Amino acid sequence: MSINSWAWRQLIVRAAIVVAATACVCAVCSAGAAPALAAASRSGVTWVGAAPRNGTINLALPLKANDGGLERFATAVSTPGSRQYGQYEPIATLARRFGASPATRTRVLRYLRTAGATSVKIDVTGLFADATMRIAQAQRLFGTSLSDYRAARATRFIAPSAPTRIPAALQSAVTGVVGLNTQPLFGTPQAMLPSGARWTHAAHAAHAAHTARATRASSSDQTTAESGYPQRTGTAAGCAAATSQSGFTPNQYLTAYGYSPLQAAGLRGQGERVALIEIDGFKYSDLRRFASCFDLSIPAINGFGVGLKRPLAPGGESTLDLEVLDAAAPGLKAVDVYESRPSAVDVLRSLTAPLSAAATKPDVISASLGSCEPATLETIGYSGLRTVEASLALAAASGISVLASSGDDGSSACLDPSGRPLQGLAVSYPASSPWVTGVGGTNVSLNAANQIISQDVWNDAPLVVAAGGGGLSDLFRRPNYQNGTVGPNRRAVPDVSMLADVAPGYEIYCTASSDCVTGKNQNPWTQVGGTSAAAPLLAGGVALIDQDLRVHRQQNIGLANPLLYKTDHLPQAPTAISDVVAGDNDLGESISGKPFGCCTAGPGFDYASGLGSVNVGGLAAIAQTLVPKLVTVGVTVPRQPHPVVSRQLRARVSCSGRCLVGAFTRIQIGRSRNRITEKSKAYLLRNAGRKAVTIPFSASVVRRLGAALAGRRRVTATVYGAVLDPTGGIEGESRGVGVRIQH
Repeated sequence: MSINSWAWRQLIVRAAIVVAATACVCAVCSAGAAPALAAASRSGVTWVGAAPRNGTINLALPLKANDGGLERFATAVSTPGSRQYGQYEPIATLARRFGASPATRTRVLRYLRTAGATSVKIDVTGLFADATMRIAQAQRLFGTSLSDYRAARATRFIAPSAPTRIPAALQSAVTGVVGLNTQPLFGTPQAMLPSGARWTHAAHAAHAAHTARATRASSSDQTTAESGYPQRTGTAAGCAAATSQSGFTPNQYLTAYGYSPLQAAGLRGQGERVALIEIDGFKYSDLRRFASCFDLSIPAINGFGVGLKRPLAPGGESTLDLEVLDAAAPGLKAVDVYESRPSAVDVLRSLTAPLSAAATKPDVISASLGSCEPATLETIGYSGLRTVEASLALAAASGISVLASSGDDGSSACLDPSGRPLQGLAVSYPASSPWVTGVGGTNVSLNAANQIISQDVWNDAPLVVAAGGGGLSDLFRRPNYQNGTVGPNRRAVPDVSMLADVAPGYEIYCTASSDCVTGKNQNPWTQVGGTSAAAPLLAGGVALIDQDLRVHRQQNIGLANPLLYKTDHLPQAPTAISDVVAGDNDLGESISGKPFGCCTAGPGFDYASGLGSVNVGGLAAIAQTLVPKLVTVGVTVPRQPHPVVSRQLRARVSCSGRCLVGAFTRIQIGRSRNRITEKSKAYLLRNAGRKAVTIPFSASVVRRLGAALAGRRRVTATVYGAVLDPTGGIEGESRGVGVRIQH
């Protein structure tokens, strides 16, 4: 058990801008340069004056790249039945293949530096250039005026007060600019509360006061009665401090959703890495107390600040996500927590951060946050949206599963500055992205064995104006995997749904004064809900399935949606997906006095619950029948009498099919139990074949080997061929070939 939460590495992550790998419904999707402050965003916004000329601003400029090729490749490697299914590639390979050409990169870097920009670089994706410049320089370069604005709660931001343009010298290399508008969403952090956690002790009191009404609700009026159950059902387990409370405990939701058989088989996430996108911090002591109560181990936890110099203050959201994820997959190799400020721009920037470093590239990303699509566009524009979409397509192309909560505001995802849902239908982004698995919300009733006996869509209105998000996107067309399932030519969310209701809710341990321990509630054991709990729960399940596939020598899931929709059409679908047919997520009566008309659960896919809830064990079994096998690898080692002099070992590795391949050696000096490990670079073989590789020796290893041989000690090396995943992890290795190392 280890933690690196306070050994922070500051990530200067700008907004990456790329032409979207997914077509937009809106006709203005082709817009390039940033617009002036949108009229819709002026409500509640006051003009202060001209932006300070000597202030600095961080910008990103998208580069001309093969975005269409990226979309096609990401789709092919994510689609069951495709010849390329599961043939993921590393970020660096994808950047070279689909990113800007070397000439374009050089041209843009030279121009920006000449223009006076600093910290100029090309992002690791090869899709955009990053730069910092003074406001006066930015105004001159992009032909606009930047103004200072004040929004709700005295929030200040800078935005263009006139249209912008791309310099003529860059128009053939750059497609837009982002970062000139630093407007927070609705001007208040409260409006960017995660689309997840609801810290509502009052909600529990309200449910308790209406026990009779809730328990008398019949199947005929479930669409109008609140979904919460005043009393926890099933059989709780854990320490007395937790089980004496009313929330569901890990043994209950893990059994209900089929995690327990996988965990009982020893699958606890070992070797898998999960990234969490957060807008508040956490206390490790809270996680330790939670794990101790439920007899869980704790993975290594690494903190990353996205545009931050220090960790954020502890809050309930990160605490909830970490504890639910720990319950689902307590044996993970690592959990990387990416913290950012609660503005929409910073939150969406953080979605690209996990792709920045190959050493920490995750297998699964979970984002328990979001904002409604119209608000997202007002804040970051189409260029910013394309940034995230291209990054998410890149994640899919490299085999990363991305999940996001669908929101807690029903089918009306847009909020006013106070955080109350506005009239009208809208869905939450990034859950609405075709490259993301949107996770909606339900409530469940369990029997004594913690099996689900009934479930309905989460909707706590009128007691609490909250419900699981869902509906039709206004930004994205229907992706291929929803063909035959969704009628309109629009992306529908959620894809699936899991436990999210605040009553009884999840039992967690949280001492954060901002959310959990307050003057009215002094008990750190508290009950919370929201689709932000559902997303990390399923993220942990995906990690378990990936581990199970690796045990069976198969690829990981990557983008989960094509597999989920394929599964739903199979005869064995009921073992993996449980249809939700009761309840709705329409908050219209609580907002405007009459329903909005969307969305009600029913047989099959619906806009309130998606395909239904997931049984992780059942989905793992089906995945074994659909996900392709890993290739086999072999190695031969030619005669090389003086490897210490040449400072390397040579080998020849072979793959039975397309693979990312390399070689490594373990060197033993005398009878020492400590072996030296050195490895080659990774090479992509697009077809079955062989590759000559070298395993270089570091200077320190050369000295050690030379000293050992000079002392007449025996030195032997064993060389292995290895099939690698896009993160550099070893998916399979050959039998070792022994080599005697001599002078």
